[in-house]
Amino acid sequence: MNRNRFPAFAWCALWYNVLVILWGAYVRATGSGAGCGNHWPLCDGQVVPRAKSVELLIEFSHRASSGLALIVAGIMVWWAFRVYEKGNRVRLGALWVLLLTISEALVGAGLVLFKLVAHDASVYRAVAISTHLANTFLLLAALTMTAHLASGGKNIRWSGQGAIGGAIGLALAAALLLGITGAVTALGDTLFPPSSVMQGIHQELSPTAHFLQRVRPLHPFIAMSVGLYILLIAGLTARLRASEDTHKYFQAIAFLFFCQIGLGLFNVVMLAPIWMQLLHLLVADLVWITLVMFAASALAEGTRRVEFGDRRLRDLEIASAADVLQSRQTGGQATIDTSDLGQAAGWKSYLALTKPRVISLLLFTTLTAMFIAADAVHRVTLPLFIAVAIGGYMAAGAANAINMVIDRDIDGRMKRTASRPTVTHEIPGWKAFLFALILEIGSFTLLWSAANLLCALLALAGLLFYVFVYTLALKRRTWHNIVIGGAAGAFPPLVGWAAVTGDLSMLAWYLFAIIFVWTPVHFWALALLIKDDYAAAGIPMLPVVLGERVTVIQIGIYAILTAMISILPFAQRQVGLIYLLPAVLLNVALLGRSLQLYLNPERPQAKLLFKYSMVYLALLFLVMAIDRSFRI
Repeated sequence: MNRNRFPAFAWCALWYNVLVILWGAYVRATGSGAGCGNHWPLCDGQVVPRAKSVELLIEFSHRASSGLALIVAGIMVWWAFRVYEKGNRVRLGALWVLLLTISEALVGAGLVLFKLVAHDASVYRAVAISTHLANTFLLLAALTMTAHLASGGKNIRWSGQGAIGGAIGLALAAALLLGITGAVTALGDTLFPPSSVMQGIHQELSPTAHFLQRVRPLHPFIAMSVGLYILLIAGLTARLRASEDTHKYFQAIAFLFFCQIGLGLFNVVMLAPIWMQLLHLLVADLVWITLVMFAASALAEGTRRVEFGDRRLRDLEIASAADVLQSRQTGGQATIDTSDLGQAAGWKSYLALTKPRVISLLLFTTLTAMFIAADAVHRVTLPLFIAVAIGGYMAAGAANAINMVIDRDIDGRMKRTASRPTVTHEIPGWKAFLFALILEIGSFTLLWSAANLLCALLALAGLLFYVFVYTLALKRRTWHNIVIGGAAGAFPPLVGWAAVTGDLSMLAWYLFAIIFVWTPVHFWALALLIKDDYAAAGIPMLPVVLGERVTVIQIGIYAILTAMISILPFAQRQVGLIYLLPAVLLNVALLGRSLQLYLNPERPQAKLLFKYSMVYLALLFLVMAIDRSFRI
């Protein structure tokens, strides 16, 4: 046996197992699991049965292909132990492949022997299917890592990886959970196929529906939540542990995720035909394999720490490539102040990570939106109010903390942000990221348990939009950053509304639109005040790129749009005169301030508009809440 040929064999074994998995899904989807009767390992009591039915041929071919997979796993172990030295991780990987292949066969045997096949719809079958899927994913991970290591890849090292290791580990666990929910959903589609999309919705909402029907709606929600979390972690890791491999696998994960979302939608619309189920499963397997390879590249031995000269700085483990390059250009000595590294930061420093002054206004719109949404049916209770206040703060604080980790290089070049704890290294990047991760998990759990899943998902969506769209995609590339990315600040009222009602009405989207068009007025007024800071940091804010004159004109345009949209709820009879009269006065003042800035674009006018814009939004939401309370 030639050692040089083992990697190709390992990769072929991986893709062969993917085909076996797809054929197993075809067996389940066609109801052919009982094709060989209750016999195992024999089929219909024979080693090679007669072709009595199509179901028997399908099931027997699956058993034969699975048996060949077991032989392949045995050859892999034998070959690995012959050509690799003792202690080599390829040997361990091959052993795991064999063990998981055996357990895969045993789970399949249990399905047959306990008659959990064909049309069985018991909870035991759902548990067995979940176990089967989990074992399948672990087998694919073992095959992937064995092939990766045999091809010269470095082994994963989990110890000492800090927040990045924990975040990637959670991403793998979440992807495994997502796969399990997908398997249970596919089982429900097979056993209870709807005749139309609407009938499927009625089935899922019926209190008398089978549990496999009732759990079906959870899969798309979990898919979006898990998928977006994986994208967030992969994107941050690819940036903070920059390498050709991490960027390559991040791009692959993003592409496959959006393909999977599209396939999921088509699956629902087309009522889950078998070929679509198989394609959906194939992409799920590819996402899992790519995620494993991403973890291998991000957590490979030797990438955990950053060294400056002879000094090892554990707390800078997620320092960016730019930081490393800068240190090398200065003769291997760190150009940052490392005196605070390793010292415990106080609670005030962690509170500063959340940007409480920025959050206060957003949180106010969240809480007032709860009272705007309330009616005779939906009430705002004190426990719900407190839970949304805490959960909303935690979600926004997590987004701000992640923003500080990503932007610590440019924050250090701006006077306004130079004292942030991530810049001064009072809180190292990995600790700030771990803090943000804990906040977000706590926020999602609290909002889901105290309110509902939609509320939790909207809070998560706001975080992801802020991090991905604004911070990563737009902030450093275009002056449109605040126009598009500023929509992240418009999610809070949706969170408050959904917490009370469990859905989103047209008025909720009006609240979203008001903040969306108000944001450029507010932020560009601030940008006029600190444009020199933005210029020094290389951030293409509108005053830096196109000048003050264009900025004040754009502020005027968006002020007019804000005034128009803020009156639409009255035109739609969603609010009354109690709202209209103060809203008109507030808008007149907003337009007046914008006009003064246009006529005299100086710092005092910009400062007055910036401060008034905050008062404007708070009072507008407050009077709407008061108006709506009198309509209950």
